[in-house]
Amino acid sequence: MESNIDSQPLFRAARQNRIFQDVVEQIQDAIIDGRLRAGDKLPAERELKDLLKTSRSTLREALRVLEQKGLIEIKLGVGGGAVVRSVSSDQVAESLDLLIRSQKVSLNHLAEFREGVEGDVTAIAAKRAGAADISKLRDLVEKARKHADRGAVEDFLKADKTFHLTLARISQNPVYVSVLKTIHENIHRYYERYLAMEAREMRENFQDLNAIVDAVEAKQPEEARTIAQSHVRRFNQYMKKGKHHRVENATKPD
Repeated sequence: MESNIDSQPLFRAARQNRIFQDVVEQIQDAIIDGRLRAGDKLPAERELKDLLKTSRSTLREALRVLEQKGLIEIKLGVGGGAVVRSVSSDQVAESLDLLIRSQKVSLNHLAEFREGVEGDVTAIAAKRAGAADISKLRDLVEKARKHADRGAVEDFLKADKTFHLTLARISQNPVYVSVLKTIHENIHRYYERYLAMEAREMRENFQDLNAIVDAVEAKQPEEARTIAQSHVRRFNQYMKKGKHHRVENATKPD
């Protein structure tokens, strides 16, 4: 199989002193740099084994690693084989999900990371937001207000999530979009366990969102950063409080 870039061979014989790692890296690099695209099939196992000068067992193990990374999908049966998957933030989200489930990422870790990233994103959005962006943010804040007024916590949290992801898109930086999408798709585990929001808490957070839009519209990046960081800290304080009460209740004698 030939590459469509400068007609160079897609693969070469793997380095024998690190054969397994080299097989994984060659295929991974071909996917990442676009020589293999989403939907492309890798050469048949026998051809791939000959191209890479490796054993069948080493090749199969390398393909399993690539499948675990989400870079390929191994299809069985007639017409099956290794097919390239599109690279997306889903793999990152899945990895973070596993870290959270295994308690490798604590509430404090996530809060500390969010405070820095959300502050940066909001500051950049304040520099780049146009009239249509401000209108979209105002609509989301109004939705959040309505949810808060009727005490709909879940809907309020969804509006809050959409608000933060919209700020990320306004930043025009795909790295921020991917990272915040991953964070907000996984933080619900802490919300479900520790977040106790009453009418007062929702009103406070609605006020935060409104103040963020005011600062973004006024093109005041540092003011926007400060308010966004305060907003994230507020959520973390609510969850710490909920966690404390949960521990207290669990240790009370019956």
